[in-house]
Amino acid sequence: MATIFKNCRVFRSASRGATSGFAEAMAIEGSRITHVGALDEINSPNAKVVDLQGRTVLPGFIDGHVHILHFGQSLARLDLISCTSLDEIRKTIKAYAEANPSLPRILCRGWIQATTNNVALASMIDDLDPRPVYIDAFDLHSLWCNSAALDEMQAHTAPDLPGGTIYRDENGRASGLIDEAAVQRLAWKFLESITSTEDRLKALDTAVKEYTANGYTGVVDMAMDEETWEVLNIYRQTNTIPFAIAAHWLVQYSEDQEANFRYVDRAIELRQKFNQPDFCVVGIKIISDGVVDGCTAALRQPYTGKSSPVEPIWPEDKLRPVIQRADAAGLQCAIHAIGDLAITQAVNILGQVGTPGRRHRVEHLELASSEDAKRLGELGITASIQPVHSDPSLFKAWPSLIGPDRCQRAFAYKEFLDGGANVALGTDAPTAPHFPFPNLYNATTRRSAREVESTATVNPHFALSLAEAVTAATEGAAYARFADSYAGSLKEGMNADFVVVDMEWTPEKLLEAKVRQTWYQGQKVYEKE
Repeated sequence: MATIFKNCRVFRSASRGATSGFAEAMAIEGSRITHVGALDEINSPNAKVVDLQGRTVLPGFIDGHVHILHFGQSLARLDLISCTSLDEIRKTIKAYAEANPSLPRILCRGWIQATTNNVALASMIDDLDPRPVYIDAFDLHSLWCNSAALDEMQAHTAPDLPGGTIYRDENGRASGLIDEAAVQRLAWKFLESITSTEDRLKALDTAVKEYTANGYTGVVDMAMDEETWEVLNIYRQTNTIPFAIAAHWLVQYSEDQEANFRYVDRAIELRQKFNQPDFCVVGIKIISDGVVDGCTAALRQPYTGKSSPVEPIWPEDKLRPVIQRADAAGLQCAIHAIGDLAITQAVNILGQVGTPGRRHRVEHLELASSEDAKRLGELGITASIQPVHSDPSLFKAWPSLIGPDRCQRAFAYKEFLDGGANVALGTDAPTAPHFPFPNLYNATTRRSAREVESTATVNPHFALSLAEAVTAATEGAAYARFADSYAGSLKEGMNADFVVVDMEWTPEKLLEAKVRQTWYQGQKVYEKE
């Protein structure tokens, strides 16, 4: 039976030069949209009619960059994002530890390095609790541990890892901070080894429900590995996931190029086996640098007080053959590049060996030069951005780390779009909240969704319009994973993937927007009265 939605505002996307606007009605039948336009143009006398009472209908959001299992696991961790000093961090952890005496270890998230002056020593938290304490930085590129955590991970005797650092004292013992690849290969690997499959399935279930309740009908997982892939497949055997999942397989850097190629070959193998529109491996993920807050993003000029620039994790002679191998097999390549030096390296290599039309991507693009901003569109590279990272409350340390002048190039989203690049929005959850409307608020107002009373902005001349931002969070994200022929926009023949929202169509009111219904392939999968 057909269903007609009336008394609503149905969003028409603003992609690739089209003019955005709204229709007054939409009809669906089965899993497809059959009409978007005037109500009196719909000829379906036996249809069910739903009055949406003036609400807005948007395409289902597609999170263009997420770590879905890690997001679910993060929801069970103590959140320190609101702590603004070492004293607050200590008090928050102490109170949590006392309130949870049965936990085997204290797992935390959301530590902003600037709150401790970028210092993270085990001795600063050793007296809080005898159990292991793990504190994820908000960007997940650094981990702060107490001595008990370092001991159980055997960090003191662990070898140094390419692309990451185990910080050590004058005696060579781990001192408390671990960053970049060492977080993934040492700390996360250890924690996964002691986490049961049952607990991981519970975390994934929580993540699925959260994403559905927030209007998502698709996600792109940006660092898939064997353990997460196994959990996803087990979960799918007994549960229906009400959104599409596309995965980029993580290729962790190694000086052994054959090891790098094996990651690519695994992605090729899984792409051949899993290529359904709603569950597929679409490409590989490369991490070419770190983050500005941790002083690990690769920049052309040194950080303040440093004598030499930070280089990309991947040397060009290692990265180019990996990209070429994946591209030749039909895989999309997604390259994490935050600093201007890493961005230039990524754009250069994708331009040199990437096949036109492959829709390769650069992730984050937080400090791009004007030249690289223009080259994205020229080369057909998607700008995969996460506006929530541009929140002024998270930007406070940048001027002291890189200088005010370089900060003027931060988060140049409008330049990417004006240069002709496809722009895809994501959240990078759990490094940032997964909620879509704060993300759109950051993209359009360049103000803080965390400190709403603040009038501070970050480069407002790079802001997107609301129509541009919503399009990037829907059709742009769909285009980035070759799903735009059936998802991401509200047009006749497309999947009936949409979200019904109470909202005012103005950037300033986005934080008040509420998801009321989520529909996936013509089925209502979430409703809030």
